[in-house]
Amino acid sequence: MATLHYPYARHPEPGSTLEIAPGVRWITMPMGGSLNHINLYLLEDTHGWWVVDTGLALPEIRELWHRVFDSALGGKPVVGVICTHMHPDHVGQSKMITDHFQCPLYMTRAEYYQARAFSGGGSPHSSWASREFYLRAGMPGEYLDELRRQWEQRSSDGMSMPEMPGGYRRLQHGDILHIGGREWQVVIGSGHSPEHACLYSASLKVFLSGDQILPVITSNVSVHPTEPEANPLKDWMQSLDELLALPSDLLVLPAHNLPFTGVRERLRSLLSHHEDRMLAIEEHCTKPALARDLLPVLFTRRLDPRQMMMALGEAIAHLHLLMHRNRIERTLHEDGHYRFRSIDPDLARRAHPGDHEAPSESPVLV
Repeated sequence: MATLHYPYARHPEPGSTLEIAPGVRWITMPMGGSLNHINLYLLEDTHGWWVVDTGLALPEIRELWHRVFDSALGGKPVVGVICTHMHPDHVGQSKMITDHFQCPLYMTRAEYYQARAFSGGGSPHSSWASREFYLRAGMPGEYLDELRRQWEQRSSDGMSMPEMPGGYRRLQHGDILHIGGREWQVVIGSGHSPEHACLYSASLKVFLSGDQILPVITSNVSVHPTEPEANPLKDWMQSLDELLALPSDLLVLPAHNLPFTGVRERLRSLLSHHEDRMLAIEEHCTKPALARDLLPVLFTRRLDPRQMMMALGEAIAHLHLLMHRNRIERTLHEDGHYRFRSIDPDLARRAHPGDHEAPSESPVLV
């Protein structure tokens, strides 16, 4: 496990801000579940503030934002909202803030349009394609019925997709935003979401990482029914490998957990973690196995339907990368299930069963 340094022992109280670098303020907003929080940031400009990520679309979060507007902005308006990616805890209040200040939203193209695509309401788990996806993973039909029921409850906890602003300004890799007399470079990652935007200030030695780099938890990297043949773990690991070029002395400001230093150590730890998971899967698949059979390899606790959805997505993401590396083959059987079998003749030399990282407790819903 990488040794990281945490300059701050605790989060700021909801509705308050804490300056952690010149012109950079840290906000923590509550969210449900074991994670219980998201970190948001304010960047001070000459005539206003930029908001980086916005929190869930819940009334209590809106009220906390108005407390910040009234007490922490020094009478200056918000001049831009940057959302790192399209997940509900990051875009939930984007329309409220941009409407309140009549300011633009900044996102990458893939993130904005995916958010718009999912913001129309309804369950994404009611189609024949979703049923086929979970059947091929080895799940019974009644699982999808329960998953759909739980999905319909997501609006009450803010985890359904909110209405998005009607337009945006596009962020691309390498773009430079001039904020408060400093340059902030847009750095794009992928895997956790399609085109995740991070922000890097060389002069401040600060990196706003969103969910692309987290210090304690591992961001969910999943295959979903909406793109059943995707290979997000390949994109994820390639992104992490490219981020190793970042300077080693950065202060990383993540969307969850505490700000930290030790970015390269954390990146190497994340890469090693996923390599270890894939080797454990290969060892398990010396005989044909369902994706469902791999959940005890990755997770220790009994999973509810929503956790099961994320866990299956993660298992399939690891399998797809192993297929890409020609270490696993997939066969569709007459029962409608995919079965996966290890095919690398070098596996016996690489294997070390009983000497892997302990499985995670459960997938983290970020």
